[in-house]
Amino acid sequence: MTTTAATAVLPRSAPSGFWSKVKPPHLFSALITVLLVVGEWRFQILDSYWVLAVALGAAIASEAILSRWLRGVWPSVLSAYISGNSIAILTKPQAGILWPFGLGALIAITSKYVLQYRGRHLWNPTNFAISAMLLLAPGSVAVLSHEWGNELWTVAIIWAIGLAVVTRAKLLHITLTYLVSFVLLGGARAAITGANWLTEITPITGPMYQLLLFFMLTDPRTTVSSRKGRIAVVILIACGECALRLGNDYHAAWAAPFATAPAIFSLAVIGPIAMVIDLARKPAPVR
Repeated sequence: MTTTAATAVLPRSAPSGFWSKVKPPHLFSALITVLLVVGEWRFQILDSYWVLAVALGAAIASEAILSRWLRGVWPSVLSAYISGNSIAILTKPQAGILWPFGLGALIAITSKYVLQYRGRHLWNPTNFAISAMLLLAPGSVAVLSHEWGNELWTVAIIWAIGLAVVTRAKLLHITLTYLVSFVLLGGARAAITGANWLTEITPITGPMYQLLLFFMLTDPRTTVSSRKGRIAVVILIACGECALRLGNDYHAAWAAPFATAPAIFSLAVIGPIAMVIDLARKPAPVR
């Protein structure tokens, strides 16, 4: 047998070294830390560090208590760390109040344990919490949108790290599909409304969309199982967002409650429906 033939029949060796031990949750937690540090350093996105303490504390405590109570095990805190930081970054309540950060973190973590189907939670925790608070307390809670500015180097750093993370996690196709869809649909909205095309697509550089692109849409626990399915779902989410934006452009009453964060609301509706359909097509898990 030739060397080439022998090599062909031998199993490929498993990845070794440092990178073999780095899993997607570690990468996503590192990226959320970069987002937080850069955002606070350049744009002071946190009103105080109490915001971070309350959000992280509530998320980690909720995760530990619910996991121990319902599953009988102490959990990894990486998911809670990501959710707590995301709530701290995105939530912008009225000045001086801290309860939305604690409540948002509590809703996010609790949703993982309560809103399940066939052993899988259906919503990205942060997506569900932000959507719920925006609908239930619109007078007290808003969402961070353009406050980071659009400095090229800041956006470039975050996007470079974010793209590296989703590439390593083999989820780059989700991010790129949404990005292309958003730009194309932005052009369509501009043609329909007469708005400037750049104005329509600029929000993609903001913090809400960075969290959407690199965390919410790519959450491995709340994405469908096939690559083609994930691409189709992301396109539908982008179309849903476009419909909400157009509805608000033309002052449609049905779209008004979702005006503050159409992308987040579109994911909150379409994502879980896609998950239920995907899970229902598979054999029920053996208990």
